[in-house]
Amino acid sequence: MIDRLIAVIVLCIVLSLPLGAVWVLSGEVALKFLFYWPLFMSGIWITGGVFFWFTKERHWNRGAERRPPDLKGNPLISILIPCYNEGPNVRETIEAAIHQRYQYIEVIAINDGSKDETGEILQQIAHDYPKLRVIQLAENQGKAVALRMGAAVARSDFLVCIDGDALLDKDAAAYLVAPLLDLPRVGAVTGNPRIRTRSTLIGRLQVGEFSSIIGLIKRAQRVYGHVFTVSGVVAAFRRTALADVGYWSPDMITEDIDISWKLQLYHWGVFYEPRALCWILMPETLRGLWKQRLRWAQGGAEVFLKNMFTIWRWRNRRMWMLLVEFFLSTIWAFLFAFSVVLYFYGLFFPLPKSIYIDTLFPPAFTGLLLSVACLVQFSVSLLIERSYEKNIASSLFWVVWYPMVYWMLSLFTTLVSFPKTMLKSQGRRARWDSPDRGIAQISPDRTEAR
Repeated sequence: MIDRLIAVIVLCIVLSLPLGAVWVLSGEVALKFLFYWPLFMSGIWITGGVFFWFTKERHWNRGAERRPPDLKGNPLISILIPCYNEGPNVRETIEAAIHQRYQYIEVIAINDGSKDETGEILQQIAHDYPKLRVIQLAENQGKAVALRMGAAVARSDFLVCIDGDALLDKDAAAYLVAPLLDLPRVGAVTGNPRIRTRSTLIGRLQVGEFSSIIGLIKRAQRVYGHVFTVSGVVAAFRRTALADVGYWSPDMITEDIDISWKLQLYHWGVFYEPRALCWILMPETLRGLWKQRLRWAQGGAEVFLKNMFTIWRWRNRRMWMLLVEFFLSTIWAFLFAFSVVLYFYGLFFPLPKSIYIDTLFPPAFTGLLLSVACLVQFSVSLLIERSYEKNIASSLFWVVWYPMVYWMLSLFTTLVSFPKTMLKSQGRRARWDSPDRGIAQISPDRTEAR
């Protein structure tokens, strides 16, 4: 009851801040924040991405550095694959994991109470490949519980976790584990997801998103301090780090965001390894995309609510930048919504001059700055990502439309997810549903750079 009361109070504060900002700062200043916040974040991503490439990445794709890393001592790697209703894709996923060029691996597939033929297919595959072990859960318990079960039976201290419809590149496991071997305080390594579904405009837009936005964000966050989240579809973890923080939380809707914050709050590092490629399926319908991004936004809000009191301790100061970025992005979304309401209200009724919104469109100079920033961001990301994917420049036409889609998605999912998270019952186990996996898929062989 106390948690619910605190959540309602926080929600009221968040909702009142944008309106208060408009009233105190004036509508003109509020509009400047609306227009310049995306521009500011674009600049952060570009500079961080360029610095990451210049100091690290540019050396990785030269000569001998292009070869997969030699793992000192040849440690065993456990690849965990939680599956729920993955019948059409699971064989391809398992075989890609088993056929890693690094030989010292075991693959553990966890069938989380699937309602289709996933369990039977996994048992058939296990007869063909001795490296595969299958765990059958009678009922759906959620991805976090499935990962916990896999970790409990894994024999390695290094756990590579992928989704049941993802295809690991042949050297991905080695690239993911190498930083864990070399850097003892690194608790997790996030890989580089690449899109396979491109038959619709939404699919093509996401190709641009993962290269020009998400890829740059990961690089920039790694440079500036901490990473908001590992990629839930492909990441590696150190078992001792997971044990230190209590493993994945069963009650969080996005276990990847939660475990990322837990590890970093306990001073474990999160590393980004762009050479650890993984080919993934993504939604290609508006409904599927909305459900996915709403879940992501709700997961971020849950992590904020969970850590909003403890994160202010001085020992967690390196996480403050992530919290400030999340908080300002949330304020931006609600401020945008309030500005729209005030704009249309002002068309019909008089408003005080201080909160009058005369336009929802950026001035010409601001619009020009946003356009230039987008082009620079696209150019930088394409130059960086061409090392990992062939013909990525062919997506340029579709990429240029994505910033508007990205910020609008962020706007609407934040508006829906934040109140939903604040008012939901705490402690309920988060179970998963079968996502939209696209319409048509491309073969990774057609797009791999090496």
